[in-house]
This record gives sequence, C-alpha cells and structure tokens, in this order.
Amino acid sequence: MSANAPKANGKDGGTIIIGAHQKNRCLVAYDPGYVALLAEKLDRREAENTREDGEYDYNIKRRAASGEAVPFDGSGRFIMPAFPRFYAGIKGHAFFYGVLDYIEIWDPAALVATDDMPPVVKEMARFYMAEKGVSL
Repeated sequence: MSANAPKANGKDGGTIIIGAHQKNRCLVAYDPGYVALLAEKLDRREAENTREDGEYDYNIKRRAASGEAVPFDGSGRFIMPAFPRFYAGIKGHAFFYGVLDYIEIWDPAALVATDDMPPVVKEMARFYMAEKGVSL
C-alpha cells in the first residue's frame, strides 16, 4: 500500500478503487493491491455455493465488480465519482469507516438508519458529525 500512497513531491498521489458495497447502501474503497485478495475471496464463495449441476450465483462477483479507479492528488485527496456518490446517497457529508482491509464510505444518516449496523459505529458517526455541527 505504501507504493500507492501520495508522494512527497505533491504531484503523484496513487490510486484508490471505489465501488458499491456488496450488501449495504454504501461504498467500499480499497487499494488496487486488494483486488487479487477480493477475487480469491469471491472465487471461494462461488466454489462453496456451487450446486451439483455446476451452477452458482453469478451475482456473487457482480455485486463486487462496480469498482472505479480514482486518482489521489498529491496531498492525498480524491474526487468521489458521480455514480458511487449517487448510489450511496451521499449529498453533503461522507463518513469514512475503516474495516481492516477496506474502507466503507457512508451517507451519515443512512449509516445511522441501517438496522444491522453495530451501535458503536452509529455512535461514532453521530459523534464526528456533531463535531461538524451536524445532528443525526
């Protein structure tokens, strides 16, 4: 990942991939190096869910294939692409939550309204948005 990080010269910033989450109405962002690991996970999931006739759920990979490569600028910022932002319902603020090997990007109100979201994540979103003067 360090090879893909923003460079000290302020000119080359590397790349991040942003796409739709496989289950929730949010985004996932990850380093290009994660693509191979994700492909292995999806291959295993297909193999584990293959029927006797050889058929499997073709949507397993389709749900994970919406990633779009986005460049960082030299200071480590990126412009969120229009479709992912639209898909996740992000209009103003975005809440970034690190999930070990990838980052979830949420519309904060959508995160808080998600039933199966752990309470600590909801409280984290409320806390950081309150610091910006936004009540959830």
